[in-house]
Amino acid sequence: MSEIHWTQTEQEISRSAFDRAYQREIQALMQDVAERANQVSEVSDLWQFHDFLSARRHEIDGKYDYRDSVLIFVFAQLVREKWLDLNELKGLAADKLAKISALVRMG
Repeated sequence: MSEIHWTQTEQEISRSAFDRAYQREIQALMQDVAERANQVSEVSDLWQFHDFLSARRHEIDGKYDYRDSVLIFVFAQLVREKWLDLNELKGLAADKLAKISALVRMG
């Protein structure tokens, strides 16, 4: 894939959308963690809780990649997973929005 150029305006839009999606997912995770923590009653529950947190951290750390070369794919995944709405990317070039939309439909 060729290098994708992002204008200053697109960088601002994409950073804002990226950060909003991340905060939404982290807030949802924190709520889930609080609920799960209250259900820990045995050592085995504790280790399952640890495994859950480790898996989620690995998933989130891998997903939120802000490199220009993969950002289109990241946004498509975030839209598919409902952490981001396509309208929040309004202002990006039409070709970028078209690529993101196509990837969302393919997923």
